[in-house]
Amino acid sequence: MISVLCLGIATQDHVYGVPGFPTTGEKHRAHSVEIVGGGIAANASVAVARLGGRALLASRLGEDSTGRNIIEALEAEGVDCSLCRRFPGLKSSSSAVLVDGAGERMVINYADPGIPDDPSWLPADLPRGVQSVMADTRWQAGALRMFGAARAAGAFGVLDGDRAPENRELLSAATHLVFAMQAAREMTGHDDALQAIRAFPAPDHVSLAITDGVRGTYLRQGREIIVTPAFPVTAVDTLGAGDVFHGAFAYALAAGMDELQAIRFSSATAAIKCTRFGGRAGAPRLAEVEAFLRERA
Repeated sequence: MISVLCLGIATQDHVYGVPGFPTTGEKHRAHSVEIVGGGIAANASVAVARLGGRALLASRLGEDSTGRNIIEALEAEGVDCSLCRRFPGLKSSSSAVLVDGAGERMVINYADPGIPDDPSWLPADLPRGVQSVMADTRWQAGALRMFGAARAAGAFGVLDGDRAPENRELLSAATHLVFAMQAAREMTGHDDALQAIRAFPAPDHVSLAITDGVRGTYLRQGREIIVTPAFPVTAVDTLGAGDVFHGAFAYALAAGMDELQAIRFSSATAAIKCTRFGGRAGAPRLAEVEAFLRERA
């Protein structure tokens, strides 16, 4: 079985559907609401599980009711949470999310500043059978530890760069960097994805891709830049789409796909998710992704 370890943040999201984002300090009405699990690494782990893979999650939570709900929801999806640690007296991460009529989202997240950064309780070696590690930037010390374990085991290490990491060692510790355009702009100062990927300070031995929403994904291979167009869909909710993309990308690499194949597979997985409301609840099954790709062959 394809096995992926996801490491980073897990949250509980309250997702409100609104006609547009509020601009005034008064009461506003939502036309729909969903209470769902969220967080980059957690969403990626659910994407892996729904694609039929063995998904493991390493995350830090508080020993509170929110943390219990987060774990229960993940385990219901088939995610192995044995590497999640809950800390007494601390609060688990939670978010208020607004989704407007165009499917765009606004996220207000709380993360307890007392959550310990020390990753020494994580295993020194990859869990048996894991072929790929996907980490976000929310726990960089943990990501460095498990990327090191991945390299030692000959496995893949995928960094979800939704924002510029403070620890630049991550850029060389991973085998694959997949950055959102906003973070690439922070890293390079360029607003254009083509200019950003050319200027991005990634080592030569690391694969680099930049996702730019409806404009597609840019992949740098040596001096060549390859653009994979996004699949056109009518977006209902983009919440979690990037997380689902990264989980699917780590899964695809572990399944033996090359970078271009993995990007197309991940783009299809994220596109389907965008057509469904409720964050990661819209992550598709493998059969749905395969049918989607066949229809667009």
